[in-house]
Amino acid sequence: MNSFDLIRMGVPLGEALGRATDFIARYCLAGGDRTRIAEEVAAVVADPGGFLGDPLRGGFARVLMDAPKSLRVTPIRYRQWGEGLEHEAVMQMEKACLLPVSVAGALMPDAHVGYGLPIGGVLATDHSVIPYAVGVDIACRMKLTVLDLALRDLDSKQDRLARAIEGQTRFGVGATFKERRVHAVMDEDWSVSPITRQNKDRAWAQLGTSGSGNHFVEFGLLTVTDAAIGLEPGEHVALLSHSGSRGTGAAVCDHYSRLAVKRHPELPKELSRLAWLGLDTDEGREYWAAMELMGRYAAANHALIHRHIADVLGAGVRLDLENHHNFAWKERHVVDGVERDLVVHRKGATPAGKGVLGIIPGSMASPGFVVRGRGQPASLNSASHGAGRCMSRTRATESLDWKQVNQTLREANVTLISAGIDEAPMVYKDIHEVMAAQSDLVEVLARFDPRLVKMAPQGERPED
Repeated sequence: MNSFDLIRMGVPLGEALGRATDFIARYCLAGGDRTRIAEEVAAVVADPGGFLGDPLRGGFARVLMDAPKSLRVTPIRYRQWGEGLEHEAVMQMEKACLLPVSVAGALMPDAHVGYGLPIGGVLATDHSVIPYAVGVDIACRMKLTVLDLALRDLDSKQDRLARAIEGQTRFGVGATFKERRVHAVMDEDWSVSPITRQNKDRAWAQLGTSGSGNHFVEFGLLTVTDAAIGLEPGEHVALLSHSGSRGTGAAVCDHYSRLAVKRHPELPKELSRLAWLGLDTDEGREYWAAMELMGRYAAANHALIHRHIADVLGAGVRLDLENHHNFAWKERHVVDGVERDLVVHRKGATPAGKGVLGIIPGSMASPGFVVRGRGQPASLNSASHGAGRCMSRTRATESLDWKQVNQTLREANVTLISAGIDEAPMVYKDIHEVMAAQSDLVEVLARFDPRLVKMAPQGERPED
C-alpha cells in the first residue's frame, strides 16, 4: 500500500500520511495479517477516537484527530492516459484533486513532475484560478508556419536558414533586442495589473525573443496527410517555434501565487503551490486580466519571430497554425451528469476540443504532429503538449555526453545550431508511444520532422 492508496482511503496529507505508513510497518512487524492492511487503516480513519488508547494504532489515530478538516476527505476522480507515468507526477495530480475548489481533472500521457500541478495535468475548478496550475511560463505556445521555400533548401541552404533564425530571435534568460520589435500588443492597456504595468518595458525589450529551457525555433519537413489542415497533402517546408511570455509571465505567476498562498493559510505545505484566487476577488480578477494579456503577448512573440524570418528569407506564408498551453479557460463541461461553468487549467496540455487544430512536438530528433481534437469529455477536451520528459535536467547533465547525442542527431538527419545537453533527444519519452496512448483524444493530420534546430545554449537554466 502506497501514498496513492492511503490518500484514496481518506488519510490527510502531512504528518498523518507518514504516521499511516509507520503504522502499516509496525503492524506487519507485529505479525499482523497483511491481507487486512486496508481494512485496518480504514477502521482507524473512520473512527480515530476509538483507537486513541491502542498501543499500535494510537499514534496514527491521534494525528488523524488533529489533522485539518478543510480539504476533501478523498480526491475527486480523474482519468489518466498513458502507462508507467512517474509516481510523483501522479501524486501531484492526486493532491490537486483534494482541493475544495477542484471539480474534474485529467492526466495526459506526457505527464511529469511540475510545480504544484504536474506538467500534463488538466484541472477544472469552481469559479477560481490557481496561478501555479497555469504555470510559470504563462501562455507558452506552439506556432507552425508553412513557407513557399523549395524542399531542397532544408539541406542545401542550411547556413542561410540558420542565419535567419539567429538574426531574428534571441535565446536565453534575459535575452533582449537592442533595437526593439514593434507589435500592437505593446499598445494595449498594461495597467490591468501592477505587475504587468511594472514590467511593460521589460516585456517590450524581450518582444520577439524565445527564452530558454525547452524553447526552440526550427525548420523542418511537414508531411501533410489530410487536407483538413488547410493545405494539400504532400511535403512542405515549415518553421516551428515553442516559447511563451518570458520574464513578465514568470513575474505575474510569482506575484499572484504569493497572494494566493497568503489567502489560504489552511493549506498543508504539500498543497501551498496550488493555492487559488476566487474570480470574485480583486486579486483573482487582476490575475485573470494579466494572464490573458500574457497570452496575447506570447502570441505576439511568435508572430514576430515567424514574420521576420519569412521576410529576411523573402518567403511567402502558405499556412499558419498555433495553439497554447499553460493557461486557464472558462468553459462549460458536463460533470456527474450536470453541465457546469468551470475554469479549466491546462498545465502543459493542449486544447483538443472537437475539430480544434493543434501542434504536439516530439524532441529535437523526433517528429511532431499537427492534430485535430476529437472532443473527449473525460479529458476535458485536452491532449498532451509534447512527448514529456523521462529524465531530469540534473541526471541528463550528469549522465549524457555530446558524442552520443550527436550520433542520434546524425541518424535523424538533424543539424543542431545550439542547445543544452539537458534537452537531448533521450531525455524525452517516445513520442510515438505518447501519440498512441491518446489516439482517442486527437487524430493526426500531418507530421513535422525537424531538420535545423536552435535552442538556448548550454548552461541556460529553464524558465518553465
